Amino acid sequence: MAEKTLSVSELTKRIKGELESIFPAVSVKGEVSNCKKHSSGHIYLTLKDEGAQIPAVIWKHTAARIKTTVEDGICVIAEGRLEVYPPSGRYQLICSALTEEGEGALQLAFAALLRKLAGLGWFSEESKKMPPRFPETIGLITSPTGAVIEDMQNVLSRRFPSAALRLYPVKVQGRDAALSVREAISWFNRESRNRPDVIIIARGGGSMEDMQAFNEESVAEAIHRSAIPIISAIGHETDITIADMVADLRAGTPSIAAELAVPDSLELLRHIAAHAATQSGLVMGKVQGAEREVDSIRGSYAFNRPLSMLQQFEERVEGMRDRMARSLQGTYRNTLQRYQAALSHLNLLDYRKTLERGYVLVQKEGNVVTDGRSLKESEAVELWFHDGTIPASLTGKLRSRP
Repeated sequence: MAEKTLSVSELTKRIKGELESIFPAVSVKGEVSNCKKHSSGHIYLTLKDEGAQIPAVIWKHTAARIKTTVEDGICVIAEGRLEVYPPSGRYQLICSALTEEGEGALQLAFAALLRKLAGLGWFSEESKKMPPRFPETIGLITSPTGAVIEDMQNVLSRRFPSAALRLYPVKVQGRDAALSVREAISWFNRESRNRPDVIIIARGGGSMEDMQAFNEESVAEAIHRSAIPIISAIGHETDITIADMVADLRAGTPSIAAELAVPDSLELLRHIAAHAATQSGLVMGKVQGAEREVDSIRGSYAFNRPLSMLQQFEERVEGMRDRMARSLQGTYRNTLQRYQAALSHLNLLDYRKTLERGYVLVQKEGNVVTDGRSLKESEAVELWFHDGTIPASLTGKLRSRP
């Protein structure tokens, strides 16, 4: 006999306390059955395998966050806690998260790669490259089908029509999708002609399995090592991939990626016009200020006094020039008179004038004879007249004058 008899409520309460404390957090794999979606937004279901089953509930606020479509027959991994529900005397799993069985493995791989690349610093701002402000060529890596290409072309033609779009078609999901994306990144980086200034990697939304190529480490490494800045636009705005976090910029949609890649040409023109108007106003203000300053200086005493002094100097220079001209004229006349007097005096001293008066100049051997005693009989001499010379020979000696 037990020491104490418990009521049903007391026993259930003790079971509830023990069970919930032992299993505060569990992860359970099973097949969904008896799935019922209540009008309140709650989802009620049973998880089962070949040996057992457990009831489960997904409250409304949790159901809104679950991307998996919950329906009978799918295998899932449910995370949550055990709860005992006293009114019915049964326990159930309160789900905090639910993914398909394949997605659960992908989530674990995603988390592991996320930790590894974060440790390598591939998500840090220091590893990011800033795309150019005005790209001439944009490389697009995406599927050749779908609306991505058309959406981006529409955005580019509207915002920045001068930018050229170069498409490298790739597989964006399934087998070999990661290899296809890596080859596209490598090809754009090897290009020498028409090398893009920025690369956009884009695809539409989908499940985690659909976007698995963009959670591969090899694709993350290709993005990280790209010399060309890369903008990632993978899935919808609520989706997030490893490629998004490694890329230099992340866009919620391909259209947003195109807007991030190029400026708005109309906005640029408005900015240029406003800047030109501002600069024109500044220049005109400086010109007008300079004009007022010049007018002020021109009207000032300090500016006009030099002009007055300059006029006085000009008058003094003019007077000095007149005086110098008169002085030079007088000096010239005096010099001319002295020159003419000296010339007349020199004319009087000219031996030719003496010869014209009847005198004769005697030369011997090229020298003028001034002493008759130096001449000997029969010596040859030369007689100079005013109009020519005559050779002569002496026939006697010098006779003294009476």
